[in-house]
Amino acid sequence: MAETKIADVRAKTPDELQDMLVGLRKEQFNLRFQRATGQLEATGRIKQVRRDIARVKTIMAERSRAAAKQA
Repeated sequence: MAETKIADVRAKTPDELQDMLVGLRKEQFNLRFQRATGQLEATGRIKQVRRDIARVKTIMAERSRAAAKQA
């Protein structure tokens, strides 16, 4: 699975972002578990998932700051 593009993340609604974040965290947990048990083959995927989580959280924070500024 390829890295998530920032334009794709920005196009999502807040609910979709939350769902995406939950899915990425589950994947991160599974990857950590596989690494601990020695079953992980795609070690680079851990880095990709961490960065995708950071992208989603950044967009969510930007939107919350923008909403607070307008209120």
